[in-house]
Formats: sequence, structure tokens, C-alpha cells
Amino acid sequence: MIVSDNEKLMGVWIKDQKYYLDKIKEEIILRNDLDIIQKTIDWLNRYFNGEKPAIHELQLAPRGSNFRKIVWNILCQIPYGETRTYGYIARKVVKIMNKEKMSAQAIGNAVGHNPISVIIPCHRVVGENGNLTGYAGGIENKIKLLRIENVNMENLYIPRKGTAL
Repeated sequence: MIVSDNEKLMGVWIKDQKYYLDKIKEEIILRNDLDIIQKTIDWLNRYFNGEKPAIHELQLAPRGSNFRKIVWNILCQIPYGETRTYGYIARKVVKIMNKEKMSAQAIGNAVGHNPISVIIPCHRVVGENGNLTGYAGGIENKIKLLRIENVNMENLYIPRKGTAL
């Protein structure tokens, strides 16, 4: 599902994703003719065909608190084919917000509520030890997205099974 305010992208959700249409209270009107929807479809098609479209090609307007927006902005800085940990993101947020500390759990909550899946790359966030925990779109989809980006999966594992990929 792709949602816009007619000009900017507000959300992209995977089927059966947690927090589906989170923070979208307006009536959804199906309009595939909008420029932002067509640009988003083109962006996603290029991504799934192995290209690396730039996030800034799309005007984004995710809804969330200032804290969540800071986290989502940091996610946008994770390069294709790379991952970052929740702890890494927490350390960046601490500096930006001039705080003493930040829990990885708070970061995980913000990452999990990312309303613009795939484009804001929350799938690139992993646990400190390579745990592939915490993807609202489902762990299987997270693995597929990381593989599309040719992420080195050697040291990553699925939490429940504890086995390498």
C-alpha cells in the first residue's frame, strides 16, 4: 500500500505488516494517477530490479514524533548493502538530541514504526551480534531485502533458530 498526501509520500506498507496505516486517520482514496504514487512505483520497481535509486528522488512526509523522525533520517543514511545496529543508531541519536543515553529498545520501537518500508531502509538494522530481529514486515521479507542489496549475510542469523543464514 502506497499512501501520499497528493504531493509527498506518507507511507509504504508490505502486506500484513505490523502498524499497517499507522498514524493515517484520513479516508484512503485510491488514486494511482498521482505523480508521487507513480514516482514511488518506479522507484520500487528499480529497487527490486537490483538498481540503487536514491531516497531523495522522492519527497517523503512520514508521520511521527520528532524522535522517530530523527531515527528515520539516520536510517536513510545507511548505504545500500550495509547494515547498522540498534546500538549504533542509539549512539547517533544521543549526539543529535544531546542526551546522555538512549536505549536500543526505544530505537527498535522507532525503527519498527517506520511508515515508509523499503525506501526508508529499516531492514538494514540488525542486533549487535547479527541478530535479524525486529522487522515489522516479517523476518522473511527482511532477509529478501538484504539479499536484493547483496548484504554479506555470513554473520547474520534468525533469532528463533539461532542458525546462520
